[in-house]
Amino acid sequence: MVATESTPIAGRGLRADALRNRQRILEAARRIFEERGVDAPLDEVAERAGVGAGTLYRRFPTRVALVEAVFEEELAEMAGIGEEALRCEDPWVGFSTYLERICAVMAADRGLGDLLLLKLPASGESAGACERHSRAQADLLVRAQKAGVVRDDLVPEDIFLFLVANGAIARVTHCAAPHAWRRLVALLLDSCRPGRNGPLPAAPTPLQAARAQQEHAETKGLRAVGCEGSGDQRDGRGC
Repeated sequence: MVATESTPIAGRGLRADALRNRQRILEAARRIFEERGVDAPLDEVAERAGVGAGTLYRRFPTRVALVEAVFEEELAEMAGIGEEALRCEDPWVGFSTYLERICAVMAADRGLGDLLLLKLPASGESAGACERHSRAQADLLVRAQKAGVVRDDLVPEDIFLFLVANGAIARVTHCAAPHAWRRLVALLLDSCRPGRNGPLPAAPTPLQAARAQQEHAETKGLRAVGCEGSGDQRDGRGC
């Protein structure tokens, strides 16, 4: 008889078998998402993990559930980067170091870079870490502006635009010029200083930025309910 997750095996119960499969799926998904982004086909995750597609979808019924499980620790670390920057006594060093570290993460890990540009369902397991990160990011900007080291017409939505630009540069130059993102970040930080040229064009409103993040999530197959998927039909069950 072929062993399945519901077939007890000597010395190994159902729970241990299921946990082993779960870990193999998470490890495979982490590698694939890092290489290709969070919209990589989930059937490829199952194949690399050495499990059937049915096993993957029993463990993680939606793409959102899998992504949140894969990046749970990393999302908390991103919030920690912002909170650590707030503890820096120098407001400019805190602000600039935060942006440099976040952009470095995006350049090194395509999957995590994707998550920093999109909005996951508010009811998801990652909601707490995402909220901490957003709050720290906003506080870093306000503190730097109050200290007079960042131009006062910069808004939180500008940080989102910075990350979008960095993500695109990192993705396009990853192989040919993997250091290129550093130059972009230096230019962006210089533009944040007070007294840089004239007034800025209008920034996206908070609602527009949130909509852009939600639409980006949908292009990655990360919807709260009902979606068409991104190449694998099973994703239609609410990823």
